[in-house]
Amino acid sequence: MNQQPLPQQKPLYLWSAFTNKCPRCRQGEIFQSKNAYRFKDNLVMLEKCPVCGQPTEIEVGFYYGTGFVSYGLTVAFSVATFIAWWVFLGMSFSINDNRIFYWLIINAVLMLALQPPIMRLSRSLWLSWFVKYDPDWRIHPVEEPERLVDEQKNNW
Repeated sequence: MNQQPLPQQKPLYLWSAFTNKCPRCRQGEIFQSKNAYRFKDNLVMLEKCPVCGQPTEIEVGFYYGTGFVSYGLTVAFSVATFIAWWVFLGMSFSINDNRIFYWLIINAVLMLALQPPIMRLSRSLWLSWFVKYDPDWRIHPVEEPERLVDEQKNNW
């Protein structure tokens, strides 16, 4: 009786993005530190994925676009907290109801507290939009970036 090996399950896209994994193999870490609240080096990325060798900086200034992603994530988070506040606590827009100011304060505190993970998530998402998952990454060579000048690395 011959048993076939089980096919390896494809790692989930969102899970690998939220856990800051390499988008090509979805296994290797892309940040030097796993702790987003280690402020000294929370955005320092590894030069290459330790598992598949995928470069994390594709071109000079590659991560400038993450500002837009971070903005979108913070707006989505604020809308979600506003809707949750409205559904669970109720809110009316009148002169006598100041509960919206409580939401503004709580949302601002949450946004400050969650800014380091949001910044890392925006980098992880940005990289995953340009580097696609390759289930056969072990046999396919890594594509080296075309527009990378070694003297300009980390010069942003």
